[in-house]
Amino acid sequence: MTTVSSRTDADAFIEDLFSRHHNEIYAYLVRMVRDSELAADLTQDAFIKAYRAHDTLLEPTHARAWLYQIAHRVALDEIRHRKIVRFLPWTGESYGSSPSAERLAMAGRLSGPMARALEKIPERQRAALLLAEVHDLTGLELAAALGVSHVAARALLTRARESLRQALAAEEAFEAEREAAAERARGSGTPGPSGTVR
Repeated sequence: MTTVSSRTDADAFIEDLFSRHHNEIYAYLVRMVRDSELAADLTQDAFIKAYRAHDTLLEPTHARAWLYQIAHRVALDEIRHRKIVRFLPWTGESYGSSPSAERLAMAGRLSGPMARALEKIPERQRAALLLAEVHDLTGLELAAALGVSHVAARALLTRARESLRQALAAEEAFEAEREAAAERARGSGTPGPSGTVR
């Protein structure tokens, strides 16, 4: 009787999570793997894994972050299986020359100075920004997804935002210098109205 009751509780729990978070988990996986059909399959896999591991969730209020962890691992397993990237999840820089899953996700969404600025910040900081800003995880959810304390997650996110701000400022300065150099090049080689070079 306990097994049946436990299975019924798991069914209800996962059905509730599925109805509340299916779309956002799918969107997250689309950004990670850049393939909507594969992301749909991985989303199903993530919820199956969540069903099988529902008893490992110690704090039900962290269910959303727990789902992101599972989805992230499912995607990384698939990426590793396809030998697209070798990546140490959430804990450091990627190995080899292949980009990390977070880098692929951000590159698929952003371009220009923001993408270049994000490339310059550490991988773990970029992951924190992705989860907090793009996927709108709360501080507690972010901490659970990163496997750190709430204080450590807030500190990491603060450092990430500062790193991004500095990288964006550097990108803006670079762009301004490039435009000024282009303007000087146009100005120095262009004949003026009287036929003289300005």
